[in-house]
Amino acid sequence: MKKEKQSIFMKASDTNLLLAITIVIFFLMYLGAILFIKGGFTKPQMFFNILNANASLIITACGMSLVMITGGIDISVGGVVALVSMCCAVHLDYKGGSIFGSVLIAIGIGVAYGLVQGFLVAYLEIQPFIVSLAGMFFARGMTTIVNTAPFNVANEEFNALKNARIYVPGMGTVNKKGIYVPAYVEIGVIVAILIVILMFVLLRWCKLGRNFYAVGGNAQSALMLGINVKRTKFLSHLICSTLAGIGGYVYFLHVGSGAASHAMGMEMNAIASSIIGGTMLTGGVGNIIGTLFGVLSLSTIQNIVASAGLDQAWWTGITIAAMLCLFLVIQSIVMAQKKRALK
Repeated sequence: MKKEKQSIFMKASDTNLLLAITIVIFFLMYLGAILFIKGGFTKPQMFFNILNANASLIITACGMSLVMITGGIDISVGGVVALVSMCCAVHLDYKGGSIFGSVLIAIGIGVAYGLVQGFLVAYLEIQPFIVSLAGMFFARGMTTIVNTAPFNVANEEFNALKNARIYVPGMGTVNKKGIYVPAYVEIGVIVAILIVILMFVLLRWCKLGRNFYAVGGNAQSALMLGINVKRTKFLSHLICSTLAGIGGYVYFLHVGSGAASHAMGMEMNAIASSIIGGTMLTGGVGNIIGTLFGVLSLSTIQNIVASAGLDQAWWTGITIAAMLCLFLVIQSIVMAQKKRALK
């Protein structure tokens, strides 16, 4: 029995074990919502609405997971999303700009942040928390400087893109009036899914992805294996900030406005989603598919709390805290059991 248990733990990597736990818990939680809360959870559009509302978080959480896999962290992503939204809104409405130009602005802001923060963290060896904390304050301050008052974008081309829908065949429902309402997703969801696929391929089959895991697992050992540790850390922050820029534009597409208060707390939600998805703060362990399910789990628990009539903000905070503690305890137990099985 002990040999059988040992073989099971040896065959499954740390990343795959935590990924499996995340997926199982998400499906159990969503199934429980369908069976006991019912309401909107019985309709496929509820699931699609979760994707629509969290497409930008999925993208930023993917970047966050990448940095956490290398053993770092980036808490500036929420500020970058807000800055991108405001700059793009001003460009479209006040400057008479184009959609293509606003996309370039979003990516440019993300790349600029990645270059600066990546250089400070990787080559000057400043703690990533301090660097990204300064980046967060800078982004929030710049958002207010760009424009102080929140406003909705009136650009017709942008609003046409914002209101575009991709309908999912066979997943619609019939309302009380007997009218068939098709299920749909926004364009941002397609972008988020493509990002998840690209990041999954990068981490699973590319040499750079393996380097991220190696550096996060043990930077000194990675250096002895001939891996350029500094360049690897630099690229992780560059990719993370670039994804924050893309996520910022997806967020902008969803809300259609610019405001200094946009994406407040998104960096914390990205970190929480990564942890729930099986990415460990110590580095070296993580999976992009797990991060996707981490975002879905986080949003689902928020919807469950709201559907249960607990609309007060503190209930959401309490449930997220409990959920984080649960996943951290599960991670600790699983890793401890695996170490014991390998002895």
